[in-house]
Amino acid sequence: LYSKGVTTREIADLIEKMYGSHYSPAQVSNISKQMLPKVEAYHKRKLSDKFFCVYLDATYLPLRRETFEREAVYIAIGIKPNGHKEVIDYCIAPSENIEVWTEMLQNMKSRGLKQVELFLSDGVVGMKTALARTYPKAHFQRCLVHVMRNICAKVRVDDREKIMNEFKQIHQQTS
Repeated sequence: LYSKGVTTREIADLIEKMYGSHYSPAQVSNISKQMLPKVEAYHKRKLSDKFFCVYLDATYLPLRRETFEREAVYIAIGIKPNGHKEVIDYCIAPSENIEVWTEMLQNMKSRGLKQVELFLSDGVVGMKTALARTYPKAHFQRCLVHVMRNICAKVRVDDREKIMNEFKQIHQQTS
């Protein structure tokens, strides 16, 4: 967060809210400076060659740079064949777009991730194409949480519970 423009005071407040521990802005600054080389090494580390499933998503967080704006935090979380979960990579960009996802996918491949059975993602335009170019043998599934949110946004509030229950029943069918 520090390297992306969040102030040390904001980070200190966030740590206190999340973990109940108090750090001064100066302490956050010192810790951040010590962590920067480790973060850079993390983004350059060699990756496992195979993941069973990789979940791709982005969320918006308020970050301060020249102005105070919300920016997209991209994250790739993988599940290895043994069931172990791992944050494969993350990055921050002004907004979610397929160009950033494509660069992130290509970077993961160049760092050793050669095979993925299944990618899960929201409905960002162009994702299936980017995945097909980078990992042509991988399958793609739209994240059900995102599908359910999209359905809820399109139906009347009074109908949501009934429609969501029916959607869940349909999805849980064996065939």
